[in-house]
Amino acid sequence: MATANLLPLFSFAIFFFSLLPFTLCRTSPELSHSSSSSSSSSAFLDVSASLKQANQVLKFDPKALLSFQQQDEVVPVNSSSSFSLQLHSRDALQNAGHKDYKSLVLSRLDRDSSRVKSLNDRLEFSLSDLKRSDLQPLQTEILPEDLSTPIVSGTSQGSGEYFSRIGVGQPAKPFYMVLDTGSDINWLQCQPCTDCYQQTDPIFDPRTSSSFASLPCESPQCQALETSGCRAAKCLYQVAYGDGSFTVGEFVTESLSFGNSGTISNVALGCGHDNEGLFVGSAGLLGLGGGSLSLTSQMKASSFSYCLVDRDSSSSSALEFNSAAPSDSVNAPLLRSGRVDTFYYVGLVGLSVGGQLLSIPPSLFQMDDAGYGGIIVDSGTAITRLQTQAYNTLRDAFVSRTPYLRRTNGFALFDTCYDLSSQSRVTIPTLSFQFAGGKSLQLPPKNYLIPVDSVGTFCLAFAPTTSSLSIIGNVQQQGTRVHFDLANSLVGFSPNKC
Repeated sequence: MATANLLPLFSFAIFFFSLLPFTLCRTSPELSHSSSSSSSSSAFLDVSASLKQANQVLKFDPKALLSFQQQDEVVPVNSSSSFSLQLHSRDALQNAGHKDYKSLVLSRLDRDSSRVKSLNDRLEFSLSDLKRSDLQPLQTEILPEDLSTPIVSGTSQGSGEYFSRIGVGQPAKPFYMVLDTGSDINWLQCQPCTDCYQQTDPIFDPRTSSSFASLPCESPQCQALETSGCRAAKCLYQVAYGDGSFTVGEFVTESLSFGNSGTISNVALGCGHDNEGLFVGSAGLLGLGGGSLSLTSQMKASSFSYCLVDRDSSSSSALEFNSAAPSDSVNAPLLRSGRVDTFYYVGLVGLSVGGQLLSIPPSLFQMDDAGYGGIIVDSGTAITRLQTQAYNTLRDAFVSRTPYLRRTNGFALFDTCYDLSSQSRVTIPTLSFQFAGGKSLQLPPKNYLIPVDSVGTFCLAFAPTTSSLSIIGNVQQQGTRVHFDLANSLVGFSPNKC
């Protein structure tokens, strides 16, 4: 599908995204709570409910999704404004036609592995001695603040991406955009298309918008791009992802509308004329990372939060900007790297299983002076990755406390799986994240023991990594409102706040 002479090649490793389905909007209080000390030692997993939901996910009808409601009046946005947008899963938008739940999960995990590789590639590139002037693009031809939106889980596409409905241009036209806290560049497909993938909405035509404006090559926004070019005095951009997907086009400014919440003018984004890869369904991507070109940075948001619906749910939740954190948030330090401004690191110090703190050196979760190590919170990675030593300790503790569950073969990247086909409800040990300051977040059972087929095979939803970077994925975040307090450098976790 690629048009070789239109694809710029660059001599560096770059990043990729893949939001995987995750979040549960209603979880019984007995299954998920937080405290400042170790919590209970066991919890119940509703096997029957999980399998019922797994069997329903392939039957989602995209037409059942409520239509986007365009605002009647433009509301100015400022740094103290609060806005909210609905978030949806990709499968609510388009059914990919997987033959069974097992093939869907395999597709998700394969894409998730590409996501993790791309994040590590981005880290390595950022921590290397390469300078922006070292990037030499080949010649190419390219044809010419409390916001909230619904979030949906992207399960049936096998991608795990979550989408929000955004208005683009004046007059605003609605588009489904992927949310990604692991990248910064905002972009969408634009006419004329050299090569565009299939999306749910009509492709954006800049000629219909009075607020569309090209960015000159000398503009600060163009200079902030990692990969840019110049043609006819207009700024060009390229973003490539770890799975080979890419977008190429003109870097411009446009107005973005957030449902009935308000409109932001002059947002820098990519108008992609050549877009190829695994983005099917979405019109483009909203970068929510910490870099200067991300949506959060451009709108000068003091905070943002999301609550991701369950990976197998067709319901929606909300993405919010500049809203107050829930009063019951478990707060942890939000840490930033001096070398990689995109990622949101969190002050994790340990893990507990069955109410007992595991013997894991805290240094395995810490970033060193060179920028290596640490653990980030990422909306686009599905499965939490832990350094091998930390993962092995977690796995062994979980296995030692579940001798009464029937073990079965591993599945893809999971090495700890159980046959629960004869069970309707099982007791399993609790699992908690321990944060700096003695704060503890207990996960709901369905956030760490998940079905991988429709007949009763469940696996521990963590995986080891040989990389220095650890990642808290969206499966573990499901049903929890994650609040990034950018002004006060805190990350808050509030269960049951979808």
